[in-house]
Amino acid sequence: MNATPQAATFSAGADAPSKPWLASYPPSVPPAIDENVGTLVDMLQASVSAFPERPAVESFGSRMTYTELGRASDAVASWLQHQGLEKGDRVAIMLPNVMAYPAVIFGILKAGYAVVNVNPLYTARELGHQIQDSGARILFVLENFAHTVEEALPSLKLDRTVIVAPGDLLGLKGAIVNLVSRRVKRAVKPYRLPSSITFKTVMKEEGSCKPKAVAVSPDDVAFLQYTGGTTGIAKGAVLLHRNVAANVIQTEFWMRPHFGERTDHVMIAALPLYHIFGLTVCSLLVVRIGGCQLLIANPRDIPGFVKTLKSRPFTLMAGVNTLYNALANAPGIEQVDFSRMVLAAAGGMATQEAVARKWKLITGKPIVEGYGLSETSPIVCINRLDIEDFTGTIGYPIPSTDVSVRSGDGTPLPYGERGELCIKGPQVMAGYWKRPDETAKVMTADGYFRSGDVAVIEPDGRVRIVDRMKDMVLVSGFNVYPNEVEDVLVRHPGVLEAAVIGLPDEASGEAVVAYVVRKDQALQADALRAFCRENLTGYKVPRRIEFREALPKTNVGKVLRRALKDEAMGAA
Repeated sequence: MNATPQAATFSAGADAPSKPWLASYPPSVPPAIDENVGTLVDMLQASVSAFPERPAVESFGSRMTYTELGRASDAVASWLQHQGLEKGDRVAIMLPNVMAYPAVIFGILKAGYAVVNVNPLYTARELGHQIQDSGARILFVLENFAHTVEEALPSLKLDRTVIVAPGDLLGLKGAIVNLVSRRVKRAVKPYRLPSSITFKTVMKEEGSCKPKAVAVSPDDVAFLQYTGGTTGIAKGAVLLHRNVAANVIQTEFWMRPHFGERTDHVMIAALPLYHIFGLTVCSLLVVRIGGCQLLIANPRDIPGFVKTLKSRPFTLMAGVNTLYNALANAPGIEQVDFSRMVLAAAGGMATQEAVARKWKLITGKPIVEGYGLSETSPIVCINRLDIEDFTGTIGYPIPSTDVSVRSGDGTPLPYGERGELCIKGPQVMAGYWKRPDETAKVMTADGYFRSGDVAVIEPDGRVRIVDRMKDMVLVSGFNVYPNEVEDVLVRHPGVLEAAVIGLPDEASGEAVVAYVVRKDQALQADALRAFCRENLTGYKVPRRIEFREALPKTNVGKVLRRALKDEAMGAA
């Protein structure tokens, strides 16, 4: 990687001896960064100056340079400033990975406002909660989902809605993309939003205007990143510019030795940018290093995804276990050229060994697993990028990050013992939006964030996630971790996917129940249970196995165990 436009320095760290993972760092990775990293706006401006003609974003075969990204974000910022918003106001984005997304993000930040990312597949109820809770005044939404906004409109207090088309900012090709979206797929349902304006109109009115200069501070809110919606009421993690910018620098420092001096990095951005993993790793980090983010608007279209991979050379990729599994089993994947790829990163959920093994067999490259949360901007740990094979761990805490495994009362536990993973570092959120009570629940007295994940720190400092605390199954007093059982299930050649939950049982307190998607339709429950007995102690073997056509997932691809449990409990 070439020297980056924004100088980043590091410090030795006074508490380095208490961090055993530092001894396992690659030689040129520092133990800590200088946390005076500036803002995300500074980061974009530096890359626009250093790489003006380099492609920054690609979508549907069209590319936008850093100069063009800077101009488009200026237009968005200028229009927003004319809407009467005050510094610190919130602006929501309800888009998949289309060309307009990065421009809208940076436009909001340039104007001094905070981004509220919204899942475009949300229902009217979910959208209503997030807009009300955040107090967002403007919403950018893809026209395909405008009908949801109309349905939620009575509960919303929006000043304006901006309707984005899939082909916006794609030039002449955009008209073709929009035609396909509207007429062939018939994906745009009728809607009526009286206060709406098109994104094309925004760009036309403000295309030649420079936004008013705003003093954006590292302590200003950059994102309200909502989390917890699958387990309860969604809460907005308050991520300041310094939180997210620090995490970008931390991640860059970890990756820099492996990236080398090449300057033509292309990131396959299949993870949605409204998800914190996709936002930081696939977009902001790529802007930082002057790379190109190749946006995949619909990663669930696996044949189309594979076609894109065949047609465009790429060097970087990030995904979740279910995405790697789908690609590894997709027809034509063996024809993709993976020779230029220097990183296939995974996070968001546990990566299964069987999936990693098949990926390595097809591509010749290992899956490098990391770990993070919305509340940590998100990266906390990553494996070394020079590993030859999948490790089954989440790797080492990145520079300036301290981790501690603790008991229920907050007492630090010795290395090798299981407990709750707690995290301290510049990437940890400022708190939950307007929820001091919820913030207090997740912070320890000495300033560590409680992750809710059960982990073990190995003697060399590598961290192994066992499972979510709330998902642990208690069978006759013995702890059963669903990740372990799922990992065994998917090793069976007849299994494509699996999810494990615990359900009430009179005899044992809870019983292990497995939901399985078959690869081999002839596979029977008794044969799969016998396979489990060969690999698991008796109390971990699923009491019941139910075959399904598909498993419930978030839009990122994370399996929703809670949805399966709620369904089972409701039926009972």
